[in-house]
Amino acid sequence: MDLQLGRLEDLPQDYRDELEKNNLVPLWPSLRDVMPPLTPRPKSQITLWPYKDIRPLLMQAGQLTPIEKAERRVLVLSNPGLDITTMRASPVIYLGMQLILPGEIAPNHRHTPNAVRLIVEGRGGYTTVEGEKCPMEHGDLILTPSGMWHEHGHEGDEPVVWLDILDLPLVYYAEATYVEEGDDQAERKVALEPTYHGGIVPVKQFARNQADYPILRYRWVDAKRVLENIAQTEPNTDIVQVAYVNPETGADCQKIIGYTAIMLRANETVHLKRRSAAQVFHMIEGEISLVIDDETLPMGKSDTAVAPAFTHVSLTNRSNQPSFVFVADEAPFQKKLGLYSERERIDGKA
Repeated sequence: MDLQLGRLEDLPQDYRDELEKNNLVPLWPSLRDVMPPLTPRPKSQITLWPYKDIRPLLMQAGQLTPIEKAERRVLVLSNPGLDITTMRASPVIYLGMQLILPGEIAPNHRHTPNAVRLIVEGRGGYTTVEGEKCPMEHGDLILTPSGMWHEHGHEGDEPVVWLDILDLPLVYYAEATYVEEGDDQAERKVALEPTYHGGIVPVKQFARNQADYPILRYRWVDAKRVLENIAQTEPNTDIVQVAYVNPETGADCQKIIGYTAIMLRANETVHLKRRSAAQVFHMIEGEISLVIDDETLPMGKSDTAVAPAFTHVSLTNRSNQPSFVFVADEAPFQKKLGLYSERERIDGKA
């Protein structure tokens, strides 16, 4: 049985003033807010960011602000339940749509937050990470891990846009976030074919001794091929899904945020487990209905949405062609702290 806890206003004003003067706060009036019974009470809201609304504003930013004045030309996807000025899509995940125009260079730097780039549109862009040039193609995932030098450039003739995903909120909360500027990198160009495949890797790459990140660029054409193979060879599987992992260790490709991709067969519906980690969904190809609790979000190509922790999530393909969804979630971080859980029922409710 839950006790009726005292309220702050029940305390005499002179006592409250004395507490404040001594930098003290009584716990009991806020105890149920910071430790609610049975399940958390997320402040994050179900949110959809349609790309058709973002793109014109992003292109306008390209006209209004040259790269020299922006360094990184980004519109941040902020969750209204978390105060949009804090630039959080979820408690741990930062999202931003970044634009680079032909001929521009986003200068070399490194920072403490881990980042990935999911390419949304355009050709000719690239990211150079620790001297390795990673071409940007639609749907590719490019890692820029904590402390690694990286810069972006554009050798094509059309705008290039990508979705930035960072663990910035977590690192900022820990008062550990900073950036260091550096000189332009002496890049080494890499082939468009995978540099790590079937256990065979170039000697120079192996010699980098970066076992944490043997792959920096995960090509969408490869991920899509694996998804299609699973769908063909395992027609009865409940969900066609692949994870982006470190091939040397089998662990998540980055330490804090996990990344997967889901293929929805024609007119298929899949139900995801109710979980303690918030999830971000980004449409790579196709169109779906994303249902989060009782809210239905129609999603088309390049749309992005977030589902708070412990919500019911289902995805339905609304077309006669396969649809492909990229997913980012907070599970790796929660698992490291022993906080992650999946639940079928909460508070006695299905």
